[in-house]
Amino acid sequence: MKQNLVFVIPAYNEEESIVQTLKDVKRQFPKNDIFVVNDGSKDRTKEFAEAQGVHVLTHVINRGLGAALSTGIQAAIRSNVDIVVTFDADLQHLGKDVERLIKPIQNNKADAVIGSRFMSKKDVELMPRIKRFGNTLLTGVTNILSDTTITDSQSGLRAFNREAAEKLIILCDKYEVSSEIIHQLGHHNLRILEIPIKAIYDDRSVQRGTNQMPFKNGLRIVWSMLLRTIGVKR
Repeated sequence: MKQNLVFVIPAYNEEESIVQTLKDVKRQFPKNDIFVVNDGSKDRTKEFAEAQGVHVLTHVINRGLGAALSTGIQAAIRSNVDIVVTFDADLQHLGKDVERLIKPIQNNKADAVIGSRFMSKKDVELMPRIKRFGNTLLTGVTNILSDTTITDSQSGLRAFNREAAEKLIILCDKYEVSSEIIHQLGHHNLRILEIPIKAIYDDRSVQRGTNQMPFKNGLRIVWSMLLRTIGVKR
């Protein structure tokens, strides 16, 4: 049976990269729906995305990555989706990796698949050192609190079958959403697999990644997960 695949792409001030991102995805998956969540951008992200003929959902103000993913995933579920793929808008991912990402779900071997940047030593060495350290630390804590064994909890390239997507009740508005997603997948005992992916790093993506994940944000992610684990926070 043919499965309905939908892309969710959160975007905040991505006018420099959104067109190239969408063209890459559409080149690989020309017949599949794409939901771009314009998260209160102050530039021409919305205009450029609409010109590509995709669905654009707009937050009036910038609410954060978690809120954008929640909006996009809920819209995908309403579209009678079978598989939801989340994909970053900053040119860090390659559309050609998605075929391998969704294959375990199509073959009923996984409910969720994470694209890992840490499964290839060569690719890990390309990651900026501070980003590598932060991601490794957060992934370790995420695994401890979620009873999972993944290598890259902060990856933005993910695929979920409908059951997994429906179980994701995203409450975090900001960047802690990546760990929250892993925590919920583990809590529901869903089958999680990882595949190695190629991540592209340029000066722009490195700078934005550093700004988006400062040390205090990492501590906030850990604290939020700890409260959720002991039942103080939903």
